[in-house]
Amino acid sequence: MSQTRAMSFVEAVANILMGYGIALATQLMVFPLFGLAATLRDNLLIGAIFTLVSLTRSYLLRRLFNALSVVQDLRS
Repeated sequence: MSQTRAMSFVEAVANILMGYGIALATQLMVFPLFGLAATLRDNLLIGAIFTLVSLTRSYLLRRLFNALSVVQDLRS
């Protein structure tokens, strides 16, 4: 059974939201190690940008693998 586009999107969003907190905490710890000074607002914005990129990537990969699964099912 294939996954709907809506459920692919919901799965991607859930995955990204769970990782966002970890990513933000990581930025707050790692940036200073490299001498990067960023305000909390900056960190939130940087995290949001990378989150949108990650969400798009996750969704597109999910759709690609779903399409490959459908093609494989048709060949069987």
